[in-house]
Amino acid sequence: MGDFMRKRTIVFTGGGSAGHVTPNVAIINELNKEEWNIHYIGSKKGIEKELISRIRIPYYQISSGKLRRYVDFENVVDVFRVMKGCFEARSILKKLKPDIVFSKGGFVSVPVIIAARSLHIPIFIHESDLTPGLANKISQRFATRIFTSFDEAVDHFPKSKTLAIGSPIRKEIFEGSAEKGRSFLGFTRSRPILTIMGGSLGSKKINGVVRESLKEITKEYQVVHLCGKNNLDTSLGNVKGYRQFEYVNEELPDILAATDTVITRGGSNSIFEFLALQKPMIIIPLSLQQSRGDQILNAKAFEKKGYSYMLEEEQLTSDTLLATLKKIEENRNQFRSNMKNSQKGEALKVLVDEIKKI
Repeated sequence: MGDFMRKRTIVFTGGGSAGHVTPNVAIINELNKEEWNIHYIGSKKGIEKELISRIRIPYYQISSGKLRRYVDFENVVDVFRVMKGCFEARSILKKLKPDIVFSKGGFVSVPVIIAARSLHIPIFIHESDLTPGLANKISQRFATRIFTSFDEAVDHFPKSKTLAIGSPIRKEIFEGSAEKGRSFLGFTRSRPILTIMGGSLGSKKINGVVRESLKEITKEYQVVHLCGKNNLDTSLGNVKGYRQFEYVNEELPDILAATDTVITRGGSNSIFEFLALQKPMIIIPLSLQQSRGDQILNAKAFEKKGYSYMLEEEQLTSDTLLATLKKIEENRNQFRSNMKNSQKGEALKVLVDEIKKI
């Protein structure tokens, strides 16, 4: 068997939030298992461990510190954790001998990238947000190639090795059936469907304002409310045209196929999925108190391109929510047309082709 038939090896890394893992899963699902040995390096406790165990890919855990932009005693401890992570990652990579390391960012990726660089392994990184997170800021100097979701993000990286391609979107999101979605929800064709997603943990503020406005909203829409873990409100179980879930997994493509309008956080992966599905959206980004502000920038960029309206959490009330929903309806056709022309749905194919070239 000639060398050209040799199975190649790729190591993925990234974690801390689902946004640093789902694009990796999308790429993993596109790689031919006959041609690739696929491995994943993540943290000991992050969400990535659970998400990767579902797709049965060998998982290696390393120590990882949280990178903070502020002074804290934990920073000292975490320097040692990162150093320990580098040694652990180096020993795993020496054993696996990958042809390439692919990183989606998050704190756990930094030790893996430093270790890969020390072993001269090619490194690809993908940045979802408009400005890089701290992990990718550090990692960019070691990367062979850098890919971004937003055109505007290219300015934050070395031009010669950076390409804006959009977000790698899992194929199954396009395979939903609106009919199945309506039947699962017990909804009819009589009114449009509004889907509300506050992220994997949900959002107390969004949940509260939605429930407060339910009487008005359900006059116009049938409502699917993905409210996050432990956030169900049992008193609303019998409201007609309202279905609430902590989380949906398998049924999500069907629900989205049936959906007309989305209310969402400003996480890059989610908003690029809704863009690809041409679903007009209201984006309510995490506030500066809760984040570094990346979701606000993502939301502003989408609003500017005419895909959505942004509503800041501080401005979120029953009145502003209802007024923004009304504006979405008035401009729905324009939004759909802008989304159709966005040409940002090919990221997954581009990444898989680039990986295969290594």
